[in-house]
Amino acid sequence: MRLHAYFRSSTSYRLRIALNLKGLDYAIEPVNLLKSEQRGAAYRARNPFAGVPMLEAAGRDRAQSLAILEWLDEAYPDRPLLPADTEDRFTVRELAYGIASEIHAVNNLPVLKYLKDPLGHSQDEIDTWYRHWLAKTFVPVEQRLAQLGIGDFLFDAPGLFEVVLVPQMYNAHRFDFDFSAFPRMTAIERACLALPAFERAHPDNQPDTPEGS
Repeated sequence: MRLHAYFRSSTSYRLRIALNLKGLDYAIEPVNLLKSEQRGAAYRARNPFAGVPMLEAAGRDRAQSLAILEWLDEAYPDRPLLPADTEDRFTVRELAYGIASEIHAVNNLPVLKYLKDPLGHSQDEIDTWYRHWLAKTFVPVEQRLAQLGIGDFLFDAPGLFEVVLVPQMYNAHRFDFDFSAFPRMTAIERACLALPAFERAHPDNQPDTPEGS
């Protein structure tokens, strides 16, 4: 497998975590989003969505991180990302999809660039935008976790929810989001980051991580 990724991309981070949790071997092919390498003709010919991640696996190029995660669980069922119970699977999807669709969709790099140019917003205004959409979804996620009475992870081991949550929290820290009112999410993040699969996937530990970043 070859994972086309950018070190700081939260969707790339998701895939690295999932591949590590499943114990699958893969090589990283860096794609520099700041230099718009994902928009080059050769890359777009393989991935019309012109983004990351893209996973070369089983004879084809695969785009869209949630679709890839679901495919991984079906193609490599060992160490599943989703629990066996139907209701538990719904719980995982409710929380993970909420973060992926409600936060990432409005806070990804193309959106932030559009806010700055051509719309002309200042960086302070963009940061306020970012934190607003974080809070809109993180608050109900934290409330749901409180209702469920979770421990270190949503269920017995990290899965799809943690794979989606931890990268989004990484981004939130970069934008100085205040997590003091989110003890359950913070506990999950702490437990995950202590695991080798998450440590190896961290943006600080990638082949394209700039020195001093």
